[in-house]
Amino acid sequence: MGDVPEQLLVDHVVASTGLTPAEAARVIDDVLAFHAEPVEDYVRRRHAELKTYGAKNDDIFARIAQELAGRVVAAPRLSERQLRRMIYG
Repeated sequence: MGDVPEQLLVDHVVASTGLTPAEAARVIDDVLAFHAEPVEDYVRRRHAELKTYGAKNDDIFARIAQELAGRVVAAPRLSERQLRRMIYG
């Protein structure tokens, strides 16, 4: 992310975890970067990860749709067809 996270959030993480302010800022940055991943990148990454473990597409697409619904920054609701198009074009 590059910018220093909001000081109140850094202070809260420091108080609740015992991390130093620099460590807390780094953790916050990592979490924000994780949740900033674009939907299409997330879908492609998760599809590849789940395929690696032998999951079948029907199960993969249902799981990805469920995961997207629970993301902190909600992704738009995507149909199975939209998910498939992200993978196969």
